[in-house]
Amino acid sequence: MHHIPSIIDGKEIEGGADALKVLDPGTGEQWAEAARCTPAEVDLAVNAAWNAYDNVWADTPAAERGRLLRKLAELIVRDGERIAEFETRDVGKPISQSRKDVVAVARYFEYYGSIVECLDGDTLQTAPAVFGMTIREPYGVTGHITPWNYPLQMTARTVAPSLAAGNCCVHKPAEETPVNATEIAKLALEAGFPPGVYNVVNGPGNTVGDAITIHDGIQHVSFTGSRPVGELVGANAAKHVIPAVLELGGKSPNVVFPDADFADAVPQIVNSIIQNAGQTCSAGSRVLIHRDCYDEVIELIAARFRALGLGRGLDDPDCGPVVSAKQLDTVSGMVQVGIDNGEGEVLVGGKRAAGLGGGFFMEPTLFGDVGERAGIFQEEIFGPVLVATKFNDEADGIRLANATEFGLVAGVWTRDAGRALRMAKKIKSGQVFINTYGAAGGVELPFGGWKKSGYGREKGFEGMLGYTQTKTIAIGL
Repeated sequence: MHHIPSIIDGKEIEGGADALKVLDPGTGEQWAEAARCTPAEVDLAVNAAWNAYDNVWADTPAAERGRLLRKLAELIVRDGERIAEFETRDVGKPISQSRKDVVAVARYFEYYGSIVECLDGDTLQTAPAVFGMTIREPYGVTGHITPWNYPLQMTARTVAPSLAAGNCCVHKPAEETPVNATEIAKLALEAGFPPGVYNVVNGPGNTVGDAITIHDGIQHVSFTGSRPVGELVGANAAKHVIPAVLELGGKSPNVVFPDADFADAVPQIVNSIIQNAGQTCSAGSRVLIHRDCYDEVIELIAARFRALGLGRGLDDPDCGPVVSAKQLDTVSGMVQVGIDNGEGEVLVGGKRAAGLGGGFFMEPTLFGDVGERAGIFQEEIFGPVLVATKFNDEADGIRLANATEFGLVAGVWTRDAGRALRMAKKIKSGQVFINTYGAAGGVELPFGGWKKSGYGREKGFEGMLGYTQTKTIAIGL
């Protein structure tokens, strides 16, 4: 049994007596346990973070912060295979996807470790007798609440820019997938980060997560997860007058025109919903296909769905299990409602997968001819479920792309450059990919939602700026 402590002030903390059970989604069996913290441990972590900030980290030069971040990246690469195996056993995703996650995580720390010295202010034109300038300063201590679908990447996506900007961090990973946050915290100490700079507190969201969002010592909070919980986090942040970054999911479309390169588009469209068993906030969960090419494209997609292999993540299938029995109930239940209500034609899949032991497996499912008012068109299912809808022309494609409450990512597939740019400008989404689909894209690309997908930006230089506040200084001459 693998045991996962919390990390507070550089020390391994066991927390409460009732450990969190960590199950392998591929088998349904427990393989690890994590120390369960309480609000008392959150308080210890916040105090440790402020002590580290006030006495060490606030005066650590950007060049040294960058060096430590890059050293951490090296250690992640060194231990990459072990970390990837933990990720797969934690989440269920195919091991090849976990290995790619390790590469991305190392890149986050390398990237922010490389650009931190570019975090400059400006000189300002003002009255002749006054010299004006701005500087960027950290908030002090930031809170991070990350989800279970990409525990490794989400740790790096939020923690790396905050540390680079000069903050200290208190992080609560999802209770279902707590393993690799602790692994990263241990490697940070090995890299030379001072104790207390990065703290990990394991536990349920309704106790440990709430304690982070209402703690007076937290000066900024980031959250990725469901909209209902995000509303609570945002409300708590507002009550304490602190900024929040909220990333709350999506129902992202791929829009396919008749002049698209189908051989290039179809594999990426399928991968965008099958990756991590569809448990990706930016998954391409809707495909909008021009009626002139609908029959051809939907058959190409269906054929690819039928050929997908399903299995335990360590066996590296095309598609692994969903993360838990609860998530399997949710996904299969939403699919069944769609079937019962006649919301579309089930072309492939449509039910739980049989014959795979005790794991949490859902058949990759493709619905055809789905109307825009259907629940499966509007709601985030968060599983390997793709819905296909016809559109008539460019204006209709834009209308349908924007016809949900979400606005996180979109893809446009066409050889017409003018059409591609018109679509990109009119689709209400934080990211638009043209003739590719990156499921949030590279480390350098700012990422975040429009509409009910949230607010604030992660990734890229903008992600680091979000963990700073501007101070204006005016000097009388």
